[in-house]
Amino acid sequence: MKAVDLLRFQSEMSKNLTAGLLADMQDEPMAVPTSKGGNHPTWIAGHLAYSEANLIYHILLGNSNPLPEWKSLFSIGTEPTDDAASYPSLGDLLAKWDEVRVHTLETLDSLTDDDLDKPSANPPEGREQFFDTYAKVLSLVALHPLMHRGQVADARRAVGREKLVS
Repeated sequence: MKAVDLLRFQSEMSKNLTAGLLADMQDEPMAVPTSKGGNHPTWIAGHLAYSEANLIYHILLGNSNPLPEWKSLFSIGTEPTDDAASYPSLGDLLAKWDEVRVHTLETLDSLTDDDLDKPSANPPEGREQFFDTYAKVLSLVALHPLMHRGQVADARRAVGREKLVS
């Protein structure tokens, strides 16, 4: 298996596993995962869409993030609020993540394994060790949804849903 094929598989698997849990929370999009708060499904979905767009468009390719209006809601360091009116709907956020993913996969499909060693266009200052090559940025695209999947699973349990095996 080629490395680009493995990255595609991992990216698709992590997104599908996490998006499936998020979709199951359409009726409880603001559920918090713990009694002390935490990231609710709406914030997680928006954060994953915004972050993936930032990873591919901005950090990897050096372009602007196509979702600039979401920066104050979903970028790294933002805190979720309990004001549902300040967010797009969970369904809209998941649909936008799907759109962002199309571009991610088109980008990935245009690459060879040798391209994975290319330097990314815009690694964040001070965090270059995580974002300095195509391979590292694309690995983070694959890993990031799984970093938040447990929060969604906890939010599901907090509203009384049974845990899922998948």
